[in-house]
Amino acid sequence: MENLKNLVDRLYDTSHLEKDEYVTLIENRDSIKDYLFSLSSNVREKHYGKDVYLRGLIEFTNYCKNNCYYCGIRAGNKDAERYRLTKEQILECCEVGYALDFRTFVLQGGEDPYYTDDMICDIVREIKARYPDCAVTLSIGEKNEETYRSFFEVGADRYLLRHETADCEHYSRLHPPNLTAQKRQECLYTLKKIGFQTGAGFMVGSPYQTAENLADDLLFLERLKPEMVGIGPFIPHHATPFADMPQGTAELTIFMVALVRLILPKALLPATTALGTIVPNGRELALKVGANVVMPNLSPTDVRSKYLLYDNKICTGDESAQCRKCLESRVTSAGYKVVKSRGDHASFTERK
Repeated sequence: MENLKNLVDRLYDTSHLEKDEYVTLIENRDSIKDYLFSLSSNVREKHYGKDVYLRGLIEFTNYCKNNCYYCGIRAGNKDAERYRLTKEQILECCEVGYALDFRTFVLQGGEDPYYTDDMICDIVREIKARYPDCAVTLSIGEKNEETYRSFFEVGADRYLLRHETADCEHYSRLHPPNLTAQKRQECLYTLKKIGFQTGAGFMVGSPYQTAENLADDLLFLERLKPEMVGIGPFIPHHATPFADMPQGTAELTIFMVALVRLILPKALLPATTALGTIVPNGRELALKVGANVVMPNLSPTDVRSKYLLYDNKICTGDESAQCRKCLESRVTSAGYKVVKSRGDHASFTERK
């Protein structure tokens, strides 16, 4: 126990451990989790106090050209009921969100070629013109540098691109051959270079994952230093090759959130919907160990049940106001407070 405590103390002091040391913590987490959680909570409050930031999630297309083996909107799922939102529908979602005090809008979708670069730029430009005090986050997959730069130049502030797993061999077991971990990571470094507040992230408990894989994820985050990290449990979808694989656990997911808080003390860490799906109080537990972001859904209610990356996703039937009110209540019950703010990364705020 004393050795484990020393490892956590060193991580707290330096934001770095060696791979075998991360593996040791992960494999012995039951013995050290309470101590880790006390430190990760303190670090979160040092940089962000009790504040929790809202992100208005707009899932604007569930078409995707890719065939990732774990994803419910994969191209190979012929049973998926597909949809696309128009620019006007997206702007209506923003209008509703702004009235509910959202100051960040997240445009998320599959990799859908229907939306050209010009179309995305037009949408971003219009949102920023109407709501200049708001941030726009994009989460629409792998693009080339020119495309990313065009999004940035019209006003997109942030870009989310979960790396899923940093280990190349493990990545190849979760994706078809045309998708590689190397390309994914190159995209993330490009986004950082351009100036986006950049979000990476990974699944916990994905098929074939080992403690060594998770340690590689932590080392990759050390190198990349993203401003945001999304960490959620793997949850199988019935229409994928991984339909019968066991899902990840809330226990390990929450432990990884706490480790990332020490590695990236100023990171924006969401309490994810996937965590709330597998454990009713999963998002509250994540907030208590270091998370500081929640993402209520602003998508039209008639499409929410169609954007299913995994089975049994919660909150697909709630109106936007209901979803926001519910999450604010959960945040308050965990001892934190929702604030009306863009919720930028602390270093970005300091630069401003």
